Formats: sequence, C-alpha cells, structure tokens
Amino acid sequence: MIEPDNLENGKDLYDFMKTLFPLNRSITGNGVRQTLRLIKEIIPLEIIEVPSGTKVFDWEIPPEWNVDEAYIENPADERIIDFKKNNLHLVNYSIPVNKTLPLNELKKHLHSLPGKPEWIPYRTTYYKRDWGFCLSHNQLLKMKDGNYKVVIRSSLEKGALTYGELFIKGKSDKEVLFSTHICHPSMANDNLSGISVMTFLAKHLYTLDSDKLNYSYRFIFIPATIGAITWLARNEKNVNKIKHGIVASLLGDNGNFTYKKSRRGNSDIDKIVPYVLQQNTKEFKVIEFSPYGYDERQFCSPGFNLPVGRLTRTPNGEFPEYHTSADNLDFVSPGQLGESLSIFKKIIEVIEKNKKYVNLNPKCEPQLGKRGLYNSVAGNIKEYELALLWVLNLADGNNDLIDIAVKSGLPFDLLCKASEDLINVNLLKEENIK
Repeated sequence: MIEPDNLENGKDLYDFMKTLFPLNRSITGNGVRQTLRLIKEIIPLEIIEVPSGTKVFDWEIPPEWNVDEAYIENPADERIIDFKKNNLHLVNYSIPVNKTLPLNELKKHLHSLPGKPEWIPYRTTYYKRDWGFCLSHNQLLKMKDGNYKVVIRSSLEKGALTYGELFIKGKSDKEVLFSTHICHPSMANDNLSGISVMTFLAKHLYTLDSDKLNYSYRFIFIPATIGAITWLARNEKNVNKIKHGIVASLLGDNGNFTYKKSRRGNSDIDKIVPYVLQQNTKEFKVIEFSPYGYDERQFCSPGFNLPVGRLTRTPNGEFPEYHTSADNLDFVSPGQLGESLSIFKKIIEVIEKNKKYVNLNPKCEPQLGKRGLYNSVAGNIKEYELALLWVLNLADGNNDLIDIAVKSGLPFDLLCKASEDLINVNLLKEENIK
C-alpha cells in the first residue's frame, strides 16, 4: 500500500520525467547536456566535459554523436519511419546515410520484435560504425517490395562525454555515493526513474543542515559503462573515501524492490539496504553480486572493489517492456516513484544513525537504576530497558546498531535512543567513522 505522501511526492518526480522523456539521450551528445541542464534547475549540479579520445583505463571516449533527422520513405515517397516521431526508431550511434535501397537490402538494417509486434525495440551500435532503424513488427510486415529512401543526418565528431556531479559536504570526508545512468532515450523506467529519484533525493539532502550530516554525499549522473569508467579514471585517488554506495535505476514500475549486493557481499550497505526494505516493504529480494548489470560492475571491479550495491524494483531484463517503446510514461506511476524516493530517504537515515559503540563499563552490567535509566519492577523489563541491555552487551566496537537490531529484534530507532542515553551518562562512547 502506497502512503499518501508518496503519491504527492511522486507527482513531482513523474512530472520531471515527462519533461525529460522526449530528449534523445545517448552516451554523448546534446541530449545528455539538455538533460543535465534540466537537472541543474533543481540541484546545483556541476556539469563536466571529458574530450573525445581521452584514454580511460582500457577504453577511450568515443566521438560525440548528435542527430538532426532520420527517416525512411517507401516507394510512394511516404515517410513511414521518422526519428522525430519516436527517437527509438534510430539505432543509437548510427552513422550518416543517404541512399536508396531495395527492401531485401534494407531489412539487414531493420530491427523489430516478432513476439511483441506493436513495440519498437531499443538498439545501439556505440563502438561499431554501423546504422539501422527500429520499428514495430507490424510496421515491418506492411513494407512491400520496392526501393526505399534512407536518410540519417547524424554526426560523429570530436566532442566530449558529459556527466553531472553534486557533492554535499558533511562532518566526515567519508562519502556515500549515489550513481544513476543518463544515456537512454525515451524510456521511462530505464533510465528516467533513476534520474528523477536521484535528483529529488539530492534536493532533499541539499536542503538539510550539512553540519548535521555525519557523511559527505556524492551524486553522479553518468552515461552507463563508459561514464562510470570515466568517473573512476578521473577520481581513482579518492575512491577510498567511499564508505557506502548505491547504483539506482528501474524505480518506477510496480515490481517489488530488488537489492543486489556489492562484490564484497558483506559491506555495511549490504546489510543496511535489506534491513530498511524489511522494515518498510512487504516483499523484497536480495541477490548476490554478478559482473553483469549496471555500473555496479565497474565500481565493484576487482581493482576497485568498492562497497557499492544496486537498488532497483524489477531488475533489468526481467520485465517484457525492458528496452522497448513499451517502457513509456504509462509503465511507471507517481506512487511507485514516491515510494522509491521514501526508501532512499530511509536508507540515508539509517546510514547516518548506524554507528558502532564501545561500552565504557564492560565488566558486568552497570547499575542503571542509580543513573535514572532503569525503573522497572523486577521481572517486568520494558522494551526500552531491554534496548539498554542489548546495546551495552554488544557495544564492543565490532557490532553496529543494525547488528544489534537484527540480533535483538528491537526497533532501530529505539536502539538509537538507548545509545544516546547511555552516552549521556558516560557508559558508552561512539566509535569514529572509519
């Protein structure tokens, strides 16, 4: 059941997605710049350009791709496929073309989905010089033999890869990283839901008093794969500051949440996210790391092995609409977007409060009554007083509050309150963030 405030918050997220939906995004180009400029109207985003040809580990920034128009005309000179009507019609990164072809030759460059005859697939050719069009299978079946005019007015020129970054300074230089990809054209769940949720999460954090944030927060809006590789190459010396990280995507459909663990499998974020989902959702799934998916595979590559997991609803490739024109604005809902934003806010709350403590009086139980913390009649231990005992017993510098909450079955916020009270009477000290 979606809470009413999720519906209200989700409307702003959904409206933002509607604004972004028509833009022709790719791994480079003006559609990415337009997207980042619109995000910058909401949060103070830094927009960064990395020139084409720049070496980033084993990769190289490709030429920048932009499109003016692309279409196919049938033998009767009727325009039957038009990029301006749906930017999924053009295979992403298609080279310029201006030729007339017989249908049997043209079909070598056409892509459709026979099993979903009304949908248009999404296809790319980033690193191979080629061209093509995507169309519904019903459109393909209507094409008769004859000569077809094919026009693609695109450019592949020296330019830049563009990405956005926002850093919010907290009390510690240890960072929480949120990453989402921005390279897909008109698809709502993948990737506009991630863009929208991360934009409004950053807006929420930016309005808070940074002096009260225990961690610093970094949001990056990057093209998939090459963008993450580029960011890591440019920030290699500082990634050791990342304490927690989440790759965010696919957050607007009606599926349950799925958390994919970091490569480490036992990072703090790998227990924080499942705990938050357990406390706030009816059903969810936790899966182990694999080197396939989104940019978690770059952050978790063995040379970095960062504590970065991934949070989605239905994972990539596990819903029929994935990478098709059916992943449109009707496929997502404000309520689901609002709930996703709320989950991320709760994750941040737990990250901020989840600490390790050391018991300053570890030899037997301290007398809590004389400190005003233990007022129960013998044999009638209240939940709060039980929380005091659990914190004292497990506060050995190794267990954090999530560990204590899981072992005790007590509410996280109650354990936070018990910890604060024990600090106030000098029975507990907080471990520094490491």
